[in-house]
Amino acid sequence: MSFFDYLQISIAVILLCVIATKAIYLRVVTGVNPIVVGRGKGTWRIVEILSLGSLLLWITEVVLHAVHSRYDIFPQKVNVALLSAAAVKIAGVVLVSLGLITFILAFLNFGNSWRIGIDRKKPGALVTKGIFSITRNPIYLAFDLLSLGMFLMNGTWFFLIFALLAAVACHFQILREEEFLRRQYGQEFEKYCKQTARYIIW
Repeated sequence: MSFFDYLQISIAVILLCVIATKAIYLRVVTGVNPIVVGRGKGTWRIVEILSLGSLLLWITEVVLHAVHSRYDIFPQKVNVALLSAAAVKIAGVVLVSLGLITFILAFLNFGNSWRIGIDRKKPGALVTKGIFSITRNPIYLAFDLLSLGMFLMNGTWFFLIFALLAAVACHFQILREEEFLRRQYGQEFEKYCKQTARYIIW
Protein backbone atom coordinates (compact mmCIF):
# COMPACT_ATOMS: atom_id res chain seq x y z
CA MET A 1 0.00 0.00 0.00
CA SER A 2 1.19 3.49 -0.87
CA PHE A 3 0.92 6.84 0.91
CA PHE A 4 -2.12 7.63 -1.24
CA ASP A 5 -3.84 4.43 -0.12
CA TYR A 6 -3.26 5.14 3.57
CA LEU A 7 -4.45 8.73 3.10
CA GLN A 8 -7.71 7.62 1.51
CA ILE A 9 -8.42 5.11 4.27
CA SER A 10 -7.67 7.76 6.90
CA ILE A 11 -10.04 10.23 5.27
CA ALA A 12 -12.84 7.65 5.05
CA VAL A 13 -12.41 6.79 8.75
CA ILE A 14 -12.29 10.47 9.77
CA LEU A 15 -15.44 11.29 7.80
CA LEU A 16 -17.39 8.45 9.37
CA CYS A 17 -16.10 9.22 12.88
CA VAL A 18 -16.90 12.94 12.64
CA ILE A 19 -20.43 12.28 11.37
CA ALA A 20 -21.13 9.54 13.93
CA THR A 21 -19.70 11.55 16.84
CA LYS A 22 -21.73 14.63 15.94
CA ALA A 23 -24.92 12.62 15.45
CA ILE A 24 -24.53 10.81 18.79
CA TYR A 25 -23.65 14.05 20.60
CA LEU A 26 -26.73 15.88 19.31
CA ARG A 27 -28.98 12.92 20.07
CA VAL A 28 -27.70 12.55 23.65
CA VAL A 29 -27.19 16.22 24.59
CA THR A 30 -30.09 17.94 22.80
CA GLY A 31 -32.44 15.02 22.20
CA VAL A 32 -32.60 15.95 18.51
CA ASN A 33 -32.16 13.31 15.82
CA PRO A 34 -29.95 15.13 13.28
CA ILE A 35 -30.39 12.50 10.58
CA VAL A 36 -33.63 13.49 8.88
CA VAL A 37 -33.03 11.95 5.46
CA GLY A 38 -36.16 10.47 3.94
CA ARG A 39 -38.62 12.79 5.66
CA GLY A 40 -39.28 14.72 2.48
CA LYS A 41 -42.24 14.15 0.21
CA GLY A 42 -42.53 12.50 -3.18
CA THR A 43 -39.48 12.33 -5.41
CA TRP A 44 -37.21 14.21 -3.01
CA ARG A 45 -37.63 11.52 -0.39
CA ILE A 46 -36.28 8.92 -2.81
CA VAL A 47 -33.49 11.26 -3.95
CA GLU A 48 -32.37 11.85 -0.35
CA ILE A 49 -32.23 8.13 0.42
CA LEU A 50 -30.38 7.37 -2.83
CA SER A 51 -27.91 10.19 -2.15
CA LEU A 52 -27.11 8.88 1.33
CA GLY A 53 -26.75 5.36 -0.07
CA SER A 54 -24.43 6.66 -2.81
CA LEU A 55 -22.25 8.40 -0.23
CA LEU A 56 -21.91 5.18 1.78
CA LEU A 57 -21.15 3.27 -1.44
CA TRP A 58 -18.46 5.83 -2.32
CA ILE A 59 -16.81 5.56 1.11
CA THR A 60 -16.89 1.76 0.83
CA GLU A 61 -15.32 1.89 -2.63
CA VAL A 62 -12.63 4.31 -1.40
CA VAL A 63 -11.58 1.84 1.29
CA LEU A 64 -11.79 -1.27 -0.91
CA HIS A 65 -9.86 0.45 -3.69
CA ALA A 66 -7.19 1.68 -1.26
CA VAL A 67 -6.57 -1.77 0.21
CA HIS A 68 -6.57 -3.28 -3.32
CA SER A 69 -9.30 -5.71 -2.32
CA ARG A 70 -10.32 -8.38 -4.78
CA TYR A 71 -13.87 -7.70 -3.58
CA ASP A 72 -13.68 -4.16 -4.96
CA ILE A 73 -17.23 -3.18 -5.96
CA PHE A 74 -16.00 -1.45 -9.10
CA PRO A 75 -12.76 -3.16 -10.22
CA GLN A 76 -10.17 -0.89 -11.77
CA LYS A 77 -10.59 -2.18 -15.29
CA VAL A 78 -10.35 1.23 -16.90
CA ASN A 79 -7.71 3.74 -15.87
CA VAL A 80 -7.63 7.27 -17.14
CA ALA A 81 -4.04 7.24 -18.40
CA LEU A 82 -3.62 11.02 -18.28
CA LEU A 83 -4.31 10.98 -14.54
CA SER A 84 -1.65 8.51 -13.48
CA ALA A 85 1.12 11.12 -13.11
CA ALA A 86 2.52 11.85 -9.66
CA ALA A 87 1.77 15.58 -10.04
CA VAL A 88 -1.92 14.83 -10.60
CA LYS A 89 -2.03 12.57 -7.54
CA ILE A 90 -0.39 15.31 -5.46
CA ALA A 91 -3.02 17.77 -6.71
CA GLY A 92 -5.59 15.25 -5.49
CA VAL A 93 -3.92 15.17 -2.07
CA VAL A 94 -4.14 18.96 -1.87
CA LEU A 95 -7.85 18.94 -2.77
CA VAL A 96 -8.82 16.18 -0.33
CA SER A 97 -6.82 17.91 2.41
CA LEU A 98 -8.63 21.19 1.78
CA GLY A 99 -11.92 19.29 1.66
CA LEU A 100 -11.25 17.54 4.96
CA ILE A 101 -10.24 20.78 6.71
CA THR A 102 -13.36 22.52 5.37
CA PHE A 103 -15.51 19.57 6.46
CA ILE A 104 -14.18 19.56 10.04
CA LEU A 105 -14.43 23.35 10.39
CA ALA A 106 -18.04 23.18 9.19
CA PHE A 107 -18.91 20.59 11.82
CA LEU A 108 -17.24 22.65 14.55
CA ASN A 109 -18.99 25.87 13.49
CA PHE A 110 -22.38 24.24 12.90
CA GLY A 111 -22.92 23.65 16.61
CA ASN A 112 -26.33 22.15 17.38
CA SER A 113 -27.78 23.21 14.00
CA TRP A 114 -26.18 20.41 11.98
CA ARG A 115 -28.57 18.06 10.17
CA ILE A 116 -28.42 15.49 7.38
CA GLY A 117 -31.46 16.49 5.35
CA ILE A 118 -33.97 19.28 5.92
CA ASP A 119 -35.37 19.36 9.45
CA ARG A 120 -38.68 21.22 9.28
CA LYS A 121 -39.64 20.42 12.88
CA LYS A 122 -36.45 21.42 14.74
CA PRO A 123 -34.22 23.25 12.26
CA GLY A 124 -31.89 24.97 14.72
CA ALA A 125 -30.42 28.46 14.46
CA LEU A 126 -29.04 29.96 11.24
CA VAL A 127 -25.24 29.65 11.32
CA THR A 128 -23.28 32.50 9.68
CA LYS A 129 -19.98 32.62 11.60
CA GLY A 130 -16.62 30.90 11.16
CA ILE A 131 -16.26 28.96 7.91
CA PHE A 132 -19.89 29.92 7.16
CA SER A 133 -18.76 33.54 6.73
CA ILE A 134 -16.62 32.40 3.77
CA THR A 135 -19.07 30.01 2.12
CA ARG A 136 -22.74 29.33 2.84
CA ASN A 137 -22.30 25.64 2.08
CA PRO A 138 -18.96 24.43 3.49
CA ILE A 139 -20.02 20.79 3.83
CA TYR A 140 -21.16 20.54 0.21
CA LEU A 141 -18.03 22.39 -0.91
CA ALA A 142 -15.98 19.92 1.15
CA PHE A 143 -17.62 16.94 -0.56
CA ASP A 144 -16.96 18.48 -3.98
CA LEU A 145 -13.28 18.90 -3.10
CA LEU A 146 -13.05 15.42 -1.60
CA SER A 147 -14.70 13.64 -4.52
CA LEU A 148 -12.64 15.54 -7.11
CA GLY A 149 -9.45 14.91 -5.12
CA MET A 150 -10.22 11.20 -4.85
CA PHE A 151 -10.70 11.06 -8.61
CA LEU A 152 -7.31 12.72 -9.20
CA MET A 153 -5.62 10.29 -6.85
CA ASN A 154 -7.27 7.19 -8.34
CA GLY A 155 -7.97 8.15 -11.94
CA THR A 156 -10.77 5.61 -12.51
CA TRP A 157 -14.09 6.08 -14.25
CA PHE A 158 -16.02 5.31 -11.07
CA PHE A 159 -14.44 8.20 -9.16
CA LEU A 160 -14.84 10.56 -12.12
CA ILE A 161 -18.54 9.73 -12.55
CA PHE A 162 -19.14 9.98 -8.81
CA ALA A 163 -17.40 13.38 -8.62
CA LEU A 164 -19.55 14.75 -11.44
CA LEU A 165 -22.81 13.33 -10.08
CA ALA A 166 -21.95 14.47 -6.54
CA ALA A 167 -21.37 18.05 -7.73
CA VAL A 168 -24.74 18.11 -9.52
CA ALA A 169 -26.59 16.47 -6.60
CA CYS A 170 -25.01 18.83 -4.06
CA HIS A 171 -25.95 21.89 -6.12
CA PHE A 172 -29.60 20.88 -6.42
CA GLN A 173 -29.73 20.07 -2.69
CA ILE A 174 -28.26 23.51 -1.96
CA LEU A 175 -31.00 25.17 -4.04
CA ARG A 176 -33.63 23.12 -2.21
CA GLU A 177 -32.22 24.05 1.19
CA GLU A 178 -32.04 27.73 0.22
CA GLU A 179 -35.74 27.70 -0.54
CA PHE A 180 -36.42 26.25 2.91
CA LEU A 181 -34.05 28.69 4.65
CA ARG A 182 -35.72 31.68 2.99
CA ARG A 183 -39.08 30.58 4.35
CA GLN A 184 -37.64 29.73 7.76
CA TYR A 185 -35.40 32.76 8.41
CA GLY A 186 -36.69 35.40 6.00
CA GLN A 187 -34.71 38.65 5.92
CA GLU A 188 -31.96 37.22 8.13
CA PHE A 189 -31.14 34.65 5.46
CA GLU A 190 -31.49 37.17 2.62
CA LYS A 191 -28.95 39.43 4.34
CA TYR A 192 -26.62 36.47 4.81
CA CYS A 193 -26.89 35.60 1.10
CA LYS A 194 -25.82 39.13 0.14
CA GLN A 195 -22.80 38.98 2.43
CA THR A 196 -21.59 35.42 1.73
CA ALA A 197 -21.21 33.44 -1.51
CA ARG A 198 -23.02 30.17 -2.11
CA TYR A 199 -19.67 28.48 -2.69
CA ILE A 200 -16.68 30.84 -2.45
CA ILE A 201 -16.85 33.41 -5.25
CA TRP A 202 -20.36 32.54 -6.44
